[in-house]
Amino acid sequence: MTQQCVIALDSGTTGNRSIIFDGRGRILANFYHEFPQIFPAPAWVEQNPFDILNSALKSLQEAVYFCKNNNYDILSLGITNQRETSILWNKKTGKPVYNAIVWQCRRTEKICADFKNYAEIIKEKTGLFLDPYFSATKIKWIIDNISGVKESILKGDILFGTVDSWLLWNLTEEKNHFTDTSNASRTLLYNINTLQYDLELADIFKIPANILPEVKSSNSHFGFLNQIYLKNNYNKKIPIIGVLGDQQASLFAHTSFDGGIIKNTYGTGLFVMAQSGKHPFKSDKLLSTVAWTIESEAYYALEGSIFTGGALIGWVKNSLKIIKSYSETANIAKKLSDNDGVYFIPALSGLGAPYWNSKARGIITGITGKTTKENIVRAALESLAYSTKDVINELFNMPYKLRVDGKASENDFLMQFQSDILGIPVERTAVSEMTAFGIAGFSGIHSGLWSAEEYSKIYRIKKIFKPQMDENTRNMLYGKWKQAISAALNLAD
Repeated sequence: MTQQCVIALDSGTTGNRSIIFDGRGRILANFYHEFPQIFPAPAWVEQNPFDILNSALKSLQEAVYFCKNNNYDILSLGITNQRETSILWNKKTGKPVYNAIVWQCRRTEKICADFKNYAEIIKEKTGLFLDPYFSATKIKWIIDNISGVKESILKGDILFGTVDSWLLWNLTEEKNHFTDTSNASRTLLYNINTLQYDLELADIFKIPANILPEVKSSNSHFGFLNQIYLKNNYNKKIPIIGVLGDQQASLFAHTSFDGGIIKNTYGTGLFVMAQSGKHPFKSDKLLSTVAWTIESEAYYALEGSIFTGGALIGWVKNSLKIIKSYSETANIAKKLSDNDGVYFIPALSGLGAPYWNSKARGIITGITGKTTKENIVRAALESLAYSTKDVINELFNMPYKLRVDGKASENDFLMQFQSDILGIPVERTAVSEMTAFGIAGFSGIHSGLWSAEEYSKIYRIKKIFKPQMDENTRNMLYGKWKQAISAALNLAD
């Protein structure tokens, strides 16, 4: 008997993952292919767009082949992706004019400084800060620095897209140059009040509007997966229904049916988000962004993007070489009664929310003659919890609980310390791949695999961490963290 399913393509910063979910929300199979990162200069991060595409294709082909062999009917494919990463390509040849400039890349700091007089109007229209994190300055850098791009734009040959657009253009039968509102709202070119590209902003950055993808509602039908890629392994057309930026997909999974909750994804960076309703919520220190649109009705979110999260533990492992694996960090930290006054400011790529200082650099404070590598490891873990608290303090109200996902959320020491330093429960979900689970749910609701109510019942909590720290200790520790932050910011000036 044929059973129905959806495929979630999660195109992340380091690889592509295709996960198959059945009608009960169970993961049937999971196919992952990594792709390399390119670091041409300090604080510069690139990816080969064809590496992104080929990795996605391999994982999709394996997923479709699994469905055929196991008699599953694919109702839809949903796509979620790393946001802000920017690609320009020639629509005649299909070749990128340059590597993808990744969201982490800081090469456009000078461009941002040159446009600082426009920062206020940019924040008002887009909900975003003028920062190298977002797409517009990356686009401008490619246009201004790569030979022949301006001339090709004048000929009408160049297209821009974030990773979702690049994948859609390559994967769809129709070669659709589309994006969704959640991704468009991260470009610095999209007005979240009018839900349209803002021609004034495009003119400020000197970015021609005709290279930008058409913006569609997040739950739209984005086209059909090109059968040529399936190599006769599946005879039915597969519609691509639902596209969301990765953090919006995670937010949908955690909070789409339960208000008053904040989610944090502990990935390469940390991404704290909360729904803010059907109107943008203005914040001086956080991002106001489109969460998703359904049939042109927009839902908004507040977000604190912390540039360095799990990447800090990777740096401790690969650069300091004081740990051999991520998994050992919890036991190392638990062996210590406290941090012995050591604090680690994780500004490896500047400081994101709520400080937004691209010049800040990482520092370790409180070192004495008795400081050990174990102190450094614990301070690195604790920095993720402190950084999260910095953002949550800026939200409209302190939440009554925090829901978490991402690789680092599997660290019991970190999750307990997170609960302690916030003073609220932290809930870890039973589903490890929440980004994929979110886009699967979003796509499945709009392709008929399940109703919204049925999907909401699939969400399960695996473990709850409750605060065990007294308020005086919490305030003392956080106060010293703020002193360390001040030191890092002073060094950046």
